Amino acid sequence: MNSRQRRGVILLVLSVLCALAAFAGVLVVIGDVNSKVGAEVVAYRAKGDIPPYSPLTAGQFEEVKIPKRWLSDTAVTDLGALKDKIALTALKKGSLLQGDMFVDKPQLQPGEQEIAIMIDAATGVAGKITPGAKVNILGTFKGKKPTDPDVSLVMVANARVINVGRLTPLEKDGDKKGPAEAVPITFALNTKDTQRVAYAESFAEHVRLALVAPGTDSAVNPGDRMYTLEGDK
Repeated sequence: MNSRQRRGVILLVLSVLCALAAFAGVLVVIGDVNSKVGAEVVAYRAKGDIPPYSPLTAGQFEEVKIPKRWLSDTAVTDLGALKDKIALTALKKGSLLQGDMFVDKPQLQPGEQEIAIMIDAATGVAGKITPGAKVNILGTFKGKKPTDPDVSLVMVANARVINVGRLTPLEKDGDKKGPAEAVPITFALNTKDTQRVAYAESFAEHVRLALVAPGTDSAVNPGDRMYTLEGDK
């Protein structure tokens, strides 16, 4: 072996040693990162914006992997937790799903029925009514005769809200005045109260909601159920 060949062999050996040293360095860095980051676990984030109080489904979320040590205790790692749940707040696209972002969907009790009506967004306690809330449903009626006073009636007291829909534009007939937008709100009511609400929606000049303070479940006094301007004098 001549001197040129020896130099070639030495350079080859040095190249191999350098490559091994570099590889060992990479392994050390990876090991250090893994020791700091730890194992990854599955979490879920929203694929798009989700409005508040809307039902949640697995299809609204996508799987992501996050280091376990960086994941909060409230993070959801099983989409089975979404069964019969609704969003408690608005969820933005990319939001990591947390257990405090949703609540149980209100359910019908024995003897109750669902009825949904459109409520003027401006006068129906806009933005404050949520599933599970209690409201008084009021209807205002014109007098049957020109000489009869107009009347405001509490049609149903302490009606339980089980769903709040999205803001919906309303179509108007001709020059008829009315709200431009309304929100469909679903109630859980007994048969008689369901009929009262249906009557009010069909024949009342306006139907409005009055939010009841939490914990208040007493019936409206008979003298407070009907109001006329003449009777207030």
